[in-house]
Amino acid sequence: MGRFNIRDWGLARSGRLAMALAFATCAYAAIDGTVINQTLGKPQAGATVTLYKLGQAGPEQIESVKSGADGKFHITQDAQGPGPRLVQAAYADVTYNHMLPPGSPSDNVTVDVYESSKKPGDAKIEQHAVLFEPVRGQLMVSEWYIFRNTGKVTYNDVDGGTLHFFLPASAGGAVKVNATAPQGMPVPQAAEKTGKPNIYKVVFAIKPGETRFDVTYHVPFNSPGTFQGKLLESAPTRLVVPNGVTLKGDGIQALGQEPQTKAAIYDVKGPDFKVEIAGNGSMQQADESAEVSDESGVLAFTILALGFILLFRAQVPATAQAAAQSASKSPAKEKNERRRR
Repeated sequence: MGRFNIRDWGLARSGRLAMALAFATCAYAAIDGTVINQTLGKPQAGATVTLYKLGQAGPEQIESVKSGADGKFHITQDAQGPGPRLVQAAYADVTYNHMLPPGSPSDNVTVDVYESSKKPGDAKIEQHAVLFEPVRGQLMVSEWYIFRNTGKVTYNDVDGGTLHFFLPASAGGAVKVNATAPQGMPVPQAAEKTGKPNIYKVVFAIKPGETRFDVTYHVPFNSPGTFQGKLLESAPTRLVVPNGVTLKGDGIQALGQEPQTKAAIYDVKGPDFKVEIAGNGSMQQADESAEVSDESGVLAFTILALGFILLFRAQVPATAQAAAQSASKSPAKEKNERRRR
């Protein structure tokens, strides 16, 4: 019997390990799947399918292919590393994402796409909330719009816009808008002037499911002071102020106080409203770690909206936002790509 040689055993073991890793890498690299048009209920040919590797440095485009006549696609390029992967299908000027977490199967992947229409169809604003934060001579205003698209057609009006909102003249046109697609990340969007005074539009595809818009701006303010707003949609609207701040005005009804943050919540009847705001305060003073429970359901959306801003401020890292933004880019101009998202 030959003498046992630990060096030879180590080399053999290393070789087997290398072969296993190589096999695993090859298996990890290939992604097979099908693009399904959920509007028509059949595979979609000609969609552009792109694989992105997501990491701390941002997304890295790995490979882009076209779906075949049977809707199937095959991506062979390697996406090494432990991070998640993003499979994105572009169809009818809208992109649709499918996230592949680490360790998830990479075969039989299904990416859903939809036909698009300039008409809202089944896409409607389900809820709208406005948070007022009077701080140091400024009134910080944060608005949330929740779209619910219960149909199977994406609402995408590139010319007229999908969201319209009122921006006070005292804001000087300075406004920030983030849009979050179903199962997506907040992505900055451009707010464009319309032909109507102080009315702005955002062009962002409203896909089936839930889409959220976050609109933030500030105006000069001294407490007590007044704020005049316009409600352009018929969706229920809630006005919210932090603990220590009060609202009053015609058509304003107090709904109660959120128990954890102590924020006061009001119902408002539109289309125009004028409120007197007294006191100073910010939601940053609230307990961001507490969980909220509300059995009545009356304040559920407002509590959720407050959670959005607290969660966004505390937990969304800049690298994740950059990844979401960069992954949505294509060779088209950035403005057009924002409209596709």
